[in-house]
This record gives sequence, C-alpha cells and structure tokens, in this order.
Amino acid sequence: MKKYIIHLLLISAGFVLAQEIENDSLLAYQNLEEVIVVSKARFKNEKQYKPLSSVDEYLENSGKVSMIKRGNYAWEASLNNMLSERLSITIDGMQIFGACTDKMDPITSYVDISNLDKITVSSGQHGTQNGATIGGAIDLKIQKNNFGSENLNIGIDTGYESNSSTKIASGELNYSNKKIVLNTDASYRKATNYYAGNNQEVLFSQYEKYNISSSLGFKTSNKSSITGSIIYDQANNVGYPALTMDVSLAKALISAVAYKIDSLSPTINTWETKAYYNTITHVMDDTKRPDVAIHMDMPGWSDTFGFYSKAQMQKNEHSLLFNLNGYYNKSLAEMTMYPNNQNENLMFMLTWPDVRTLYSGFYAEDYLKLKNNWSFLLNGRIGFQNATVADDLGLHSLQIFYPEMKKTTTRILSSLSSKISKKVNNTTFTVGLGYGERAPSVTEAYGFYLYNSFDNYDYVGNPNLKNEKSFESNLGIQYHTKHFTVNTEASYFYIKDYIIGRTNPDLTQMTINADGVRIYTGLNYATIFNTSLKASYKIVSRVLVSGLLSYGLGKDHQGNNLPLIKPFSYRFGLHYKKDFWDTEINLNGSDSQNNFSSYYGENKTGAYTIVNLSSSYRFHFNQTKLYVKAGLENIFDTYYTSYSDWNNIPRPGRNLFINASYIIN
Repeated sequence: MKKYIIHLLLISAGFVLAQEIENDSLLAYQNLEEVIVVSKARFKNEKQYKPLSSVDEYLENSGKVSMIKRGNYAWEASLNNMLSERLSITIDGMQIFGACTDKMDPITSYVDISNLDKITVSSGQHGTQNGATIGGAIDLKIQKNNFGSENLNIGIDTGYESNSSTKIASGELNYSNKKIVLNTDASYRKATNYYAGNNQEVLFSQYEKYNISSSLGFKTSNKSSITGSIIYDQANNVGYPALTMDVSLAKALISAVAYKIDSLSPTINTWETKAYYNTITHVMDDTKRPDVAIHMDMPGWSDTFGFYSKAQMQKNEHSLLFNLNGYYNKSLAEMTMYPNNQNENLMFMLTWPDVRTLYSGFYAEDYLKLKNNWSFLLNGRIGFQNATVADDLGLHSLQIFYPEMKKTTTRILSSLSSKISKKVNNTTFTVGLGYGERAPSVTEAYGFYLYNSFDNYDYVGNPNLKNEKSFESNLGIQYHTKHFTVNTEASYFYIKDYIIGRTNPDLTQMTINADGVRIYTGLNYATIFNTSLKASYKIVSRVLVSGLLSYGLGKDHQGNNLPLIKPFSYRFGLHYKKDFWDTEINLNGSDSQNNFSSYYGENKTGAYTIVNLSSSYRFHFNQTKLYVKAGLENIFDTYYTSYSDWNNIPRPGRNLFINASYIIN
C-alpha cells in the first residue's frame, strides 16, 4: 500500500513539476525536438546541474534520452527505449560509426562538451533529416562563432570530483570579425575507479581522455563563407566493469569542409554543402584482468567519407528544408585468441568482415502555418543502401551458415511522417503519424561470434534479415502561462520484422562458459509505448519548482518483455536564484523494474531515490567572468543499480564536485 500511495503522490506532483520553462530553460521544444544547450558562451550552460559534465551526463539529464552504462565512460544513448541500432546519431549532420563490436565506443564518446554548442534530440520519424531511423535522432552541433564585429574570447575550465578523483581541465580561444571566425579548444579528463554506495570500489572503471578541436571560417563574399573543422579525440586505459574486456585505445579523427550561402534568393534562405571524413580505431584489451581463460586481441576500425547539401527555403506560409546526403563506410573488426599452451596455434577470425556500406538519400520537409493557429508538418526520406562484404575470409565464414549468401546486398529505405498542431488560448495540441524503415546494422547482418555478456550468448549475424519497419503514432499537449508550464507526450511504435537475437540449439558456442549461440532474427512484430509528463511552476520570482515523470513498456509479438525498457522514473527539483547566486536541490529516482526480460539476461532491479544538492555564484570583473559551482551528489551514499546498468553494475555513491569557468572577453 505504501508504494502505491507514493506513486499517487508523485503522479499528482508531476502536474506542477518539470524541467524548466521558456527562456530560463536548457531545453526548448519545437517540432517534437529537444535542444540541450551545451555552449559555455556567456555561461549558457550554468543551469546544467554540473556544467563540466561529460556529454553522456548532459544527455542523461535531458527529458527524452536514457543512457545504457557499461562503466564510467562511453554510455550508449537510448531514445524512445531504442538503442543505437535504431537511432540516427550524427555530429553536425555527419555520419559516424563506432569501431567496437561490443558498443564500447558510441558516437557521443568521441566529442567533449568543449566542442559543442548544443545537442538536438528528435523523436521517431521526425529525426530522419540526416539518415534513416526508427527511434529518432541525436545531432551534436559543433560550436561555431558568427561573423560580425571583432571579438576575442578566452575560456579556462577546471573541475574535480571526489568519488573517482576525476580531474577535468579545458581551455578555448575564439576569435571573430567580419571576415574570419576561429574556434579552438582542448580538454583533458582523467578518473580512477569510482566507489558505489557504502564505499564499495567498482574495479576497472577508470579512464583517461584527451580532446582537441578547431574550426576556421572565411567570408568568400558578403553572402557566402567556407569553414573547415577538425576534432581529434583519444581515450586510453578505459575500464568497463560490466564487460569482460577493457579498452587500451579509442581514438577518432573527425574532419569537414563546408560552403554556405545566405540569402541566395528571395526564396532560398540558406544553402550549405559539406564534405567530411572521419576515421576511428578501437582496441579492446584484457591484459589487466585477472584469471583470463584465454587472452584475446580485438581491434576494430571504421572509416567514413560523406557529404550533404542542405537548403532552407521560405515560400509564403511554407518553411521548406531539403537535404541530399550520402556516405561510404568501411567497418572491419577482428579477433585473435592466444592459447595458454604456446605450442597450440593462434585462433583468428573476422568479427566484422570488412563491410563496405554505400548510402545516398534525399530528405524533404514542409512546415506550414495555417489559419486559426493551426500548423502542419510533413517530412519524408528515400534512401538507397548497398552493403558489400569485401573480405573473402569473412564471406566464406558467414557462408557456413548461409550457403546462398551473396557478396552484395541492396536495400531501399523509405520514411514518411506528419504532425498537425492546434493552439487554443494557452494550450497546444499535437498529433503525429509516421512510417519508417531501417536496414540491419553491421553487427546484426554480418557479425561473427560476438559475445554478449548481458545474456551470456555468442551472436551471429544474419544477412537475410528484412528491413525493420516502424508504424508510429504520437500525441502531445502543452499548457503554458507566465508562471506555469505543463507538457505531456505519448508515443506508440509498432515495429514489424523487429530484429533481435534468438537461440539456435544446433550451434555450439565459441566463448568459454557461454550458454549457447543466438542468431539475429526478425520477429513478426514488437511494440514500444512511451509516455512522459513535464511541468514547472515559478512560485515567486526567485523560486522555481520542476519535475519530470516518464514510463516505457515494450513487448514482442508473443507478449514477452523486451530488454532495456525504462520503468516508471521521476525527477524533481527546487531552484532558487538571486542576483548572481543560484542553489538547487533535486531528487531523482525510479520504480523497481518488474517488466524485465529474463530471456535476454535481465533481472529485477529495485526502486531507488537519490538526492543531490548544488550551489553556484557568478563573479564579474570588468571584461572577465568567473563562474563557480559546487555540489554533492547522492548525499545519502545510496547503493543502487538500475535497469540501464549493464549486468547490474552499481552507480556511484556520494560525490563532491566543484566546477570553475573563467572567461575573458
């Protein structure tokens, strides 16, 4: 009874609580999008609970995104309770693909907040601007100055966290005038093992990360400019306590050149064309683990060449967007096993058999303002994808399971979605429908004996998989006044040919002590339901109370639970601001995960509630500014784990942090 009373109180409270409102917020909603402001310019990110957070922490504190954690570094984003295979994750519109077969290097791990201006999160088929998707899109926007009056900006940031002795340091130099813009920054992060509640050390959770980026732009005419950008990111000695291996090296080089024309004609507002190249190297390592049954080297490589040409137009009441884009990706991963008996031969296999993927697609969007406060959004994408297994050894290995398998596969991917909105006084109603398709990932189609520690099975890809097809519906209601905002959303996905692993009892596992082999299979269908409620209320001019409630449910065609679906979760905050001083207390928690999937290695995780406290102050000295923020996370040192913690690794216990940012204008 106590649990249900608590739930009732939380739900009731949710109608007057949520994130932030209007201009006081880090989050702005438009066309089912969430915009997370990251840029430190003028301390825009001061309302972030911890300004020098990692990109992962920024995403986790958003309203739409959850993060799957395999350690203290490189978390995997989940949007609408769908993981990276079903999402389009880009950096400034550029396609980038990780080089790890175990998802230890999501795209978000190859940037730092010092690189970014904002992160745009789009739900479902409204996220197809940069590529095909089922669950939605996350685009990490690179920080760039605007051409204008001469301005020089220098920033220095430092941070420390007590729990894992995390040290953070970064610096940036930005310059702009009417002809030139320059952005440069460098950052460094290093952490030792963290401690869960009750001072329990979580071994192999350390990491070290370097990041350097620069962009330089020139005006080529009054209306046009050319900009080049480059990011180099490297992580060393990264521990993954939830997995059987760590990472000795994860590095990326991300480069691009863009040409942009403003006000090309009375109809065309902007036209931007970009060419880009990125390369990723990822090396898994088990040499620091005790009692390894058999030592393995597992390097992976991913190289991507791509382009897009994007135009924004205005024609009467129509706001139009067109995007022609394409990329060529090469994904290769291998594994070498070293038997303990040196007289035995080494064992070698290609876990990704040098898969070459060529994609080209076209996206169109029309946002139409109608009479009587009606608006209508229609968008669609059509794409062509060709995938080739370039390595004969890898091809012949897969042909053991699929004798008729062809070297090359061609797919057509399409999507279409619409949204209609109506504003009545202070309330906006929104209804949307969508259809989208995605191709199997490299792992799902061509992976060869990839061990999944979550369910303890080896996985083999299936090149004969059909495209996954999603039928989506969503609705939202937003009510807004000067002091009060409430926003509720719900979405439902019916996904045909849902791709997931199924056990094949006729195959023998390769990993020692694994329970068997699973083949990626397209289920008849699966369904995923998501709902959330956000609200905020400004009690007085200096006090804001806010909160977020969310819930998800996923089932396959037989009514069984899907794995890694978010249970009922909540977040509440009380924020006080006076002049240059801010302080806040927030409460984060989750109900127990009762709808778990034991077939895929999940178990029940308990309910928890965490209390955090922070305070900040802004100092102004003529042309310089100093911003200092300190806080205490998990004040009561609670030991807990959640549905999103791989193999139930515990979350950090009590943590004292301090962040300082110094800017010279």
